[in-house]
Amino acid sequence: MSSVVQAVLFDYGGVITTPIRGSIASWTSEADIDPQSFSRVLKRWLGRDASPDSPIHRLERGELSASEFNTLLTRELRSPGGDPVPPGDYLRGMFKASKVDEGTVAVVRDLRAAGVRTGLLSNSWGFSYDRTLLDELFDPIVISGEVGMRKPEKRIFDLAVERLGLAPSDVIFVDDAEPNLVGARAAGLRTVLHEDAATTRAALGELLQHSPTPAPR
Repeated sequence: MSSVVQAVLFDYGGVITTPIRGSIASWTSEADIDPQSFSRVLKRWLGRDASPDSPIHRLERGELSASEFNTLLTRELRSPGGDPVPPGDYLRGMFKASKVDEGTVAVVRDLRAAGVRTGLLSNSWGFSYDRTLLDELFDPIVISGEVGMRKPEKRIFDLAVERLGLAPSDVIFVDDAEPNLVGARAAGLRTVLHEDAATTRAALGELLQHSPTPAPR
């Protein structure tokens, strides 16, 4: 494997933003949803044994609209008492408390200042991104719903690397979900499991220390 790292690809939700689990916890509390009812549907639609045609997979590939997915999700959710939940925009509410993580954004800025290229590779859940910020931080930007493929499929990593014009071994991928990192490694990329901005900065610094470009400060 080459020792020269030239680019870092970042996931969006839970990496460029604050942890999704915190936003989901706020959502279930505010919307009076039984958290276990959401956990069950998440496992069935996104877990290890999920069908490739599950609603989440279809949403991420852009084959299902956000409103169509919200309808399907609403049918699965239950109140703490076990009753069906009333109609509502539960999908959007799920991410309401999610904010940009300024610590991770600082890592991206420092990488770029050090001459390391940065890109975004995100599984979309049907919403628009703040493209002003993303266009400033990343090139390329690969959104699953826009390209009709999703992580951890090898082909989406191949596409991102192709758009960088680099060899896979010259690219690091940062994500907070281990299954996506497994997919990235299968495609030949190096990986960092994101826990918070500080640990990601340290891990990237370690991987970049033998690169011709400086590690992030």
